[in-house]
Amino acid sequence: MSAITTSSFAKALWPGVNQWYGDEYKQYPVEWDKLFEKNTSRKAFEEDVGGSYFGLANIKSEGQSYEYDSARQGFTSRYQHVVYGLGFIITRETVEDDQYDVVGKMKAQSLAFSMRQTKEIIAANVYNRAFNSSYVGGDSATLVASAGGGGSSTAPNVSGGTYTNGVATASDLSEAALEQACIDIASFTNDRGLKIAVRPRRLVIPKELMFEATRILKTEGQVYSADNTLNAIKTMGMIPEVVVNHYLTDTDAWFILTDVKNGLKYFERRGDEFGMDEDFDTENAKYKASARYSFGWTDRRAIYGSPGA
Repeated sequence: MSAITTSSFAKALWPGVNQWYGDEYKQYPVEWDKLFEKNTSRKAFEEDVGGSYFGLANIKSEGQSYEYDSARQGFTSRYQHVVYGLGFIITRETVEDDQYDVVGKMKAQSLAFSMRQTKEIIAANVYNRAFNSSYVGGDSATLVASAGGGGSSTAPNVSGGTYTNGVATASDLSEAALEQACIDIASFTNDRGLKIAVRPRRLVIPKELMFEATRILKTEGQVYSADNTLNAIKTMGMIPEVVVNHYLTDTDAWFILTDVKNGLKYFERRGDEFGMDEDFDTENAKYKASARYSFGWTDRRAIYGSPGA
């Protein structure tokens, strides 16, 4: 732990500096809140517990008893809140001799910048690890479970059997791939295999795909076709929104968020807090920032994805 001393900002002790730069870069608007449902928490961790459903009704023959189904508790998704923090120390002499009153101000701005970036990266990593078998949910499957994903090929149902929420064959973003994604999403079922009404809500892409996504979703006619054919995805309004996330690391992976509730969640145990104190013996000024939160997922039917071809 080293303090910021007069030698760290020697130029700040003398007149003649025209401009200080490096801590005034713009940041992108908050992006993580487009990827997760926001919740607050008053506990050390939060748990979401799934459950099984009833199956289809059976034919009851005359004089025979009804058949009775059963239900039970399902998989548990735990959101373990983690404290993230950072700080810096400035000697009293640096504060006293700073001719521009910039050292403390610039470093405080830089601290806020770091806290913002940290949260964005932690959030995006849930997506970046969607196909990584080292990162699994309460049912021991990856966020996106699909034969073409590279992670878990399927996810287990509580009542038995499996399901998928991704492409059968890894594919790049294209009109055909999005159409198939919409068909797959419309085929989602619950834990007992009964049809559920699910619709695409938002396409999530890295910056590298923003031009291709615009060509696919904004044109009136079918993409890359000389025929006078409608762009069915646009005409039907199948994917209402596109979100570009600058913290996704895979340049050709793409995701579709659906309208299923209790999907990808953010729990805020403690929001960003900034504090300052002075050390009695050294008279150094200490600044720190911290927050406590967690990101994760509960029901993966809230997302569909492909790692790209």
